[in-house]
Amino acid sequence: MPLMDLRRPLAATLLGAALLSPPPARAAAVDTLGAAAPVAVETGPKAPAPPAPPLFVDPSDMGFGLSLVYRRVPNSADVAALAYYDNVQHLVVALPRWPEDYAALEPLGRVILPQGADLIVLLQGYPPSSGQASLWNMIRQPMRIILTVDGPPVDRGMIMELNAMRGLERVIATMDHPSRSGFERLQRPLSFRVLVP
Repeated sequence: MPLMDLRRPLAATLLGAALLSPPPARAAAVDTLGAAAPVAVETGPKAPAPPAPPLFVDPSDMGFGLSLVYRRVPNSADVAALAYYDNVQHLVVALPRWPEDYAALEPLGRVILPQGADLIVLLQGYPPSSGQASLWNMIRQPMRIILTVDGPPVDRGMIMELNAMRGLERVIATMDHPSRSGFERLQRPLSFRVLVP
């Protein structure tokens, strides 16, 4: 995929809406005869399941393709397994938090994508430190980073950190009243979404 082609609309609204949508409700298990099987009762507090990453839909693409989704940085075995999947169109890495060091991201630099496939990284929230934002510049792999945030940053210097991220393609802000206020210096496309109860 040409680098200039990375800026085309890719249903970013679908992406943002799916990132923070609640996980689907659990259905009761059904055995092969159609009778409801007993469901194990969970005890104690449980961390909420991460939201399902979105399905990427590009109306201009009429081909047949597969999206491989990881909720973590793929390890070397995952990277090697890419050869066993046909028609990979997107390798999606949906991370629940920003990686803390380069060692956590290093496997992304070794990914050899199938022809025509792209690497998409979904991040939530602003980076906890400027060092965590600059880590992404150490990966010499073409990638498309999409960041979802809850409004503009408190520290306006954070916008400069985002502008310095080479792979950052888009920022999607969740706000009750969408406004570019606080994002004026952002040099990437900015989308808004409103979560309606």
